[in-house]
Amino acid sequence: MKPLSIHFGERIRKLRKDRGLSQDGFADLCGFDRTYISGIERGRRNPSLLAIEALANALSVTVAELLDG
Repeated sequence: MKPLSIHFGERIRKLRKDRGLSQDGFADLCGFDRTYISGIERGRRNPSLLAIEALANALSVTVAELLDG
């Protein structure tokens, strides 16, 4: 079983790519640096609840939908 951070990062990457967003473009929408997004997608960063909310908003999904993947 994959660690939660890897699973979450893969979910973020899939949703970002499904929307045709680059890491740079997605980072701009979230108000984060591209390297932070990269770290999340690789499972090396542990985003706060506020960061998860920003990620969900930028992807136009609820936090529940983001975490349900």
